[in-house]
Amino acid sequence: MKAKRNRIIQNPKARWRIIKRRLGESEHFSISILQKRLLAITLAVTFLFALLCGRFFYVQVIWQEELGYRALDQWTREIPIVAQRGEIVDRNGVVLAENQTAYTVFARSNALKDVEKTAKELAMALGKDEGKLYETLTKKKASEVTLAKKVGKAEIENLAKLSLDGIYYARDNVRTYPKTTTLCQVLGFTSYDGSGTTGVEKYYDEFLSGKNGELLYETDLVGKEIQGSVATYLPAEDGYNVQLTIDYGVQRIVESALERVTREYNPLSAECIVLDVNTFEVLALANYPCYDLNDIPRDDITALNKLSRNLLVCDVYEPGSTFKIITSAINLEEYAKGNARAVSPNYVFSSSRTRSVDGTTVKCWSNHANGKHCNQTLAEALNNSCNPCFTDMALRLGKQTFYSYLSAFGFGKRTGIDYGGEAYGLLMSEKAVRDCDLARIGFGQTIAVSGLQLACATASAINGGYYYQPRLVKKIYADDGYVLKEYTPTLRNRTVSEETSKTLAKMLEGVVTVGSGKRAYIEGYGVGGKTGTGQRWKDGRLDQGKYTSSFVGFFPYDNPKYLTLVIVNEPQGQYYGSVVASPVAKEIFEGIISLQNIQPK
Repeated sequence: MKAKRNRIIQNPKARWRIIKRRLGESEHFSISILQKRLLAITLAVTFLFALLCGRFFYVQVIWQEELGYRALDQWTREIPIVAQRGEIVDRNGVVLAENQTAYTVFARSNALKDVEKTAKELAMALGKDEGKLYETLTKKKASEVTLAKKVGKAEIENLAKLSLDGIYYARDNVRTYPKTTTLCQVLGFTSYDGSGTTGVEKYYDEFLSGKNGELLYETDLVGKEIQGSVATYLPAEDGYNVQLTIDYGVQRIVESALERVTREYNPLSAECIVLDVNTFEVLALANYPCYDLNDIPRDDITALNKLSRNLLVCDVYEPGSTFKIITSAINLEEYAKGNARAVSPNYVFSSSRTRSVDGTTVKCWSNHANGKHCNQTLAEALNNSCNPCFTDMALRLGKQTFYSYLSAFGFGKRTGIDYGGEAYGLLMSEKAVRDCDLARIGFGQTIAVSGLQLACATASAINGGYYYQPRLVKKIYADDGYVLKEYTPTLRNRTVSEETSKTLAKMLEGVVTVGSGKRAYIEGYGVGGKTGTGQRWKDGRLDQGKYTSSFVGFFPYDNPKYLTLVIVNEPQGQYYGSVVASPVAKEIFEGIISLQNIQPK
């Protein structure tokens, strides 16, 4: 092998062939490395180019508006133009919330020439303390400082005559409420900066607030206005107006009735709602005591929170006997469906005044002496408000059936009204309910509801079984008449049949004609309703001697239009719903009859 290798090396031609072959392999290797390096460089350059193009696109297209604003902000100074907040009106156009023009005065320290003189003249023009103005102008290092807010037109006219360098003013709005205390918990109020804080003002703030504009001036590097520069005007977009479902005339009737019952019985609070039975539009909603929306007690947060709370929507209470309307509706509907467990309208309940359930005793308020309130039908049980009869109905139907209707009637969940902070109510879990609990739910105990929930459930029970979403706002529109949104009745579900509603409404008319609701009777108008007297709870226990008096009523019973719920918490002296609350409902219905000129049948 070694001899052969030596012969190849000694042979010039063979040696040349070997060299050429080795050179070719080397050349091929070098070309391969070079190609890889060129590809890597090309990819790197392409990536950098794409990165630069992407950055360029982002800056020029996506970031363009923000960069333009930054540049504009650097070489201009702006005077804000405050948008006009939309008005709030009732269903007939009565203005409930509006604006008064005021002004905000501010200064730019870089543009001031004589601070001491400026402070003196400002004090004279605005009626402010000269020392405080001077301190504000000199101590604050911000390029722009606010000197005064809510300045009147007369003071601004004085200021305009002075033509002070570095002093500017801009229009502002002061929210005012022409009807002072009316609907105070419903309307709510605005903060110092004009944004909605509570009530409708907060819930519909995005529509009411509008969009502020600006008046721009060109300035130099230190912020001084350039002489001869042209101002740029960016107009404000005023807010939309909000029309409520509230009828101001009905609202005043309700508030007057609550004032009267408060004077007579000195309760902890009194509440009332009036619904359109066929749409669930809220025609009136009041809580007493109330407060002046033009004089809000902002310095006493505890008092403000208490006075501004909408109890009918945000709080719950034990409804007592008014809930018997719901139990009756459930029973009648199940009877109509052929449920053998339901009792017929002619069924005669046991004459015993007590029922024993799971070791607890349910009693009728009457002692049934001399046969009184014995052998009652369903209509008579409603008239007499006898608890054991409704215990019987609830237990016969069973919790599964009963709870399915409670859900349909909206208990334990929100109604969906357009108002913040609505309560869910307190409803025991179906799995946790014992017979003794179900027995008490049947006559309005062991359950807590909001006033709004009970009003809506009752309206559904007597309007043919239609449960709508209650509403406070009817329309959102602009000053030029353009309607942004208009709300129509929204049917959420059916609860009972029309036949059940008619039967129940007739029974409830009997409660007012010959039963416990006689103080709500109005000749010729077919008022129906139910009284309630519930015990008050405190810290998880019954508060002895404290009661909630209530009445829910409607008219006319054969074609219901108006429904009202009156709740009087802890009245002094008399406390029965039949004595305290039902006369309030009568007063409200009589007011509506007069206002709407409704003729008797």
